[in-house]
Amino acid sequence: MKKIAIQGVKGCFHHAAVSRYFEGCNYKLIECSSFRELAVSVAKSDVDIGVMAIENTIAGTILTNYSLLSEYNLKIVGEVYMPIQHHLMAYTVQNIEDIKEIYSHPMAILQCESFIGAHPYIKISEYSDTAAAAKYISTCEKKGLAAIASENAAKEYGLEIISKNIQTITSNFTRFFIIKNYYKQENNYFNKASLIFKIFHTTGSLSKILSFISSLGINMTKIQSIPIIQRPWEYSFYVDIIFNDIKDYEKMKKQIQKIPCLHKLSIMGEYKNGRIRS
Repeated sequence: MKKIAIQGVKGCFHHAAVSRYFEGCNYKLIECSSFRELAVSVAKSDVDIGVMAIENTIAGTILTNYSLLSEYNLKIVGEVYMPIQHHLMAYTVQNIEDIKEIYSHPMAILQCESFIGAHPYIKISEYSDTAAAAKYISTCEKKGLAAIASENAAKEYGLEIISKNIQTITSNFTRFFIIKNYYKQENNYFNKASLIFKIFHTTGSLSKILSFISSLGINMTKIQSIPIIQRPWEYSFYVDIIFNDIKDYEKMKKQIQKIPCLHKLSIMGEYKNGRIRS
């Protein structure tokens, strides 16, 4: 039975991502209180696999998680896109006017800014995880407290949903990486890769790299700059690419090394493109 690490507790969105990606598989869920704890668990082989959120369609990229992947040299072996629906829940049936304080993860709070803004009298308190927040108010058994979490969390911890689907945008998705501390191609098919480019700090360097990739008919689906520690105003670029023909990808890896402005190319992972399912 594989041990799979997540950030959060049972009933959280990471748990839902595990259930979707590993549907039909037996596994033991390992709960981590932070993303760093998750990364360390994978790096030290305390677990077989980690599942880590990397970006959300409302709140954007979790930059610190890219840094953790790089710091611990973790490899991406898959991805899953999850529809995210946030609900406001409390210990007993209450009206929104009864709520004095809401607990949730900072990313969930960002994704529900419009709802929160409409109730300025409610205190907002950050918590380590959405489901952990739900678990906390369940143990408090106190009126006036609420959590923003999933429907599964409400069921798991016996809470009543006060308001459903309070995320700012209805079509809200989070992308999760499936990570290991080594890379092994488990099947022969992959059509997506995550790369890190370190380029020399010269005019037009990034443009030359991206133009070359585009010229091969390879589609760039994401580009994210991350500051290089101790080198102010210099950046690493994280790039996701999708390709129809693996020969184009192999050609890119070989020929891109010849571009003078490229300092270093690192491959974070090669995997199958995760398809968004409703």
